[in-house]
Formats: sequence, structure tokens, C-alpha cells
Amino acid sequence: MIHNRIALYRTEKGMSRRELAERVDVNPQTIGFLERGTYSPSVELALKFAREFGVKVEALFSLDPFPPLADELGTRTDPSEGDLR
Repeated sequence: MIHNRIALYRTEKGMSRRELAERVDVNPQTIGFLERGTYSPSVELALKFAREFGVKVEALFSLDPFPPLADELGTRTDPSEGDLR
């Protein structure tokens, strides 16, 4: 299974699935399948997504699950101390 952050980048840009589909030349249903992880993109499509969002392919797709963004950004609250790490 290929994990992705398409929905995260799409919503950050304020784009609908339809808008993104038009920009990368696929059916809007394909965007939904990709976001749910039920479809893996071709290399060409993965590169189109990366170009559209201005990021490296590795920022969008991974063979391993992505860690929560809060962990990556260091903003997860430590429940024992009650403040930010």
C-alpha cells in the first residue's frame, strides 16, 4: 500500500478534488481513490502531484505510514506536563 498526503496538500491549497483532477489531468474520482489509499498512482501522476504542490514526491507518497504532523512539527502536547514539546 502506498500512503499519501494528497488530501492534506489539496485542502491547504483550498482546492476541490475536481480542481486538482483538472490540474493533473485525471478523473475527480481518481483523486478520491488516491486519498483513500485504494489506488496507487503511476510515476507520471505522482510527479504531476509533486509539481502541482511544489514539493518532492517523498513529501506526498511513502511506502510506510506518515507520522502525525504534530510529531514532525514538535507541537504534540505532552499529557503528563501539559505544555508543548
